[in-house]
Amino acid sequence: MLSVAIKTRLGDFRLDAAFEGSGSGVTVLFGPSGAGKSSVLAAVAGAARPDAGRIAFGGDVLFDSARGLHAPMERRRIGWVFQDARLFPHLTVDGNLRYGLKRAPAGPIRFDQVIETLGVGRLLHRRPRELSGGERQRVGLGRALLSQPRLLLMDEPLASLDHARRAEILPFFETIKASFRVPILYVTHSLAEAVRLGDRLVVMREGRVTAEGPALELLSRPDLLPGGPRASEGAALQGEIAGQDGQLTLVRAGGWDIRVPALNAKGPVRLYILARDVMLALDEPQRISARNVLPGRVSELHAEAGRVLVKVEALTGTGGASLLAAVTPDAVEALDLKPGAPVWAVVKSVAVDGLGGGLLEALED
Repeated sequence: MLSVAIKTRLGDFRLDAAFEGSGSGVTVLFGPSGAGKSSVLAAVAGAARPDAGRIAFGGDVLFDSARGLHAPMERRRIGWVFQDARLFPHLTVDGNLRYGLKRAPAGPIRFDQVIETLGVGRLLHRRPRELSGGERQRVGLGRALLSQPRLLLMDEPLASLDHARRAEILPFFETIKASFRVPILYVTHSLAEAVRLGDRLVVMREGRVTAEGPALELLSRPDLLPGGPRASEGAALQGEIAGQDGQLTLVRAGGWDIRVPALNAKGPVRLYILARDVMLALDEPQRISARNVLPGRVSELHAEAGRVLVKVEALTGTGGASLLAAVTPDAVEALDLKPGAPVWAVVKSVAVDGLGGGLLEALED
């Protein structure tokens, strides 16, 4: 478990951040540029010394101002992945990877395992200038892993890549999460990356933590997230592949069976459904083209500036599955929508994103 409670002043900027990170999986520090996310990462890594506070991880205290304790970076066993990979230009890919391995204590992460997982075997004899942006990031990630870290820090690792390269790299982060069991503290201002990777979400704004908790719960609360385009508002759902229905994949998510465009995936699947793509009905619609007609009940309504966000929860199942629908105040009155009211949520299959490259464009363009 990572525990952070720090205060520091950087010029006119004041950082006063306290949160608990997960001891496994991915904790996402999420917020706009200038929120203080990277400053927190530097403090956890030991590259910056806060003015006051305490940082602890896995039972070890890394920083404690009251005790005058500030553990050096090299003793923290923390890997750090940056936006630009920061590879040594005079070394080959093999040399860059082994640089991290040579200076690491004995650990469970093997060189051949990293090579295979990240798919960089064919790149070993190349130099960084001969690599694409995505390839450089994979090598940088491999070097960090081979340092045998107890904790992996990622500072906007996809920010310098275009949509296509980001969609290419994201699955590698999911594989790292599943294969190496190293907890990750991941900094981003990208909603798509937070949706796809986050297990726990820490929302930051102007140097302070404004919300923290399970990612799926917070990502379905637009009122808690930094203001972004309305077009990106929606709900994330965790599910499992339940089979095929013709050319569609059936995903079981918290009591709902949701049909989505064909997915090539195994194990848990995360879906994202935009509020603008959800329609509500009092009676079960018949003979319509939409392939998802989901029974639920209204749990919350949030009114703002000429429209209402309606949260709809599944009637059965576990996991608290819910959707958001953006409707007009007239629709709320006509359907008599209020907490506890039964409704049907109607979603086209083509509107459900299985978190591929399309999600990056839908949420950020």
